[in-house]
Amino acid sequence: MLKKGSKLNSILTGSCPKCQEESMYLENNPYKISSIYKMHENCSHCGLKYSIEPSFFYGAMYVSYGLGVAFAIAAYVISYVILETTVKTAFISIIVTLIVLLPVMMRYSRNIWINMFVSFEKNWKDKLKKETK
Repeated sequence: MLKKGSKLNSILTGSCPKCQEESMYLENNPYKISSIYKMHENCSHCGLKYSIEPSFFYGAMYVSYGLGVAFAIAAYVISYVILETTVKTAFISIIVTLIVLLPVMMRYSRNIWINMFVSFEKNWKDKLKKETK
């Protein structure tokens, strides 16, 4: 379904953006709140260091804001426009949507952020062999 090598595959699966061979996260379930941000330091396949620089993932906050706005607008449109509820109910649906999807938004924002800076390398194995020689 999702083609390996595409940014969308890496974003939706949380896999390494360079080789897409393994998950960047220690725990795949984003709803396990105690380990939501715990990541491997490097990819065990291609060696990519996930935290490219100190505080690298602070930039993901901007992406998270955009995702939050998108989910809030979607919840409002579905609730108020499509289901024709009251404004009060529409705002409650926005709050519930944002609370329920917060762990997913946090993970996706990190995935999107790192994929903005790191691209898939089809021949990462060959490059790794050359570096080790």
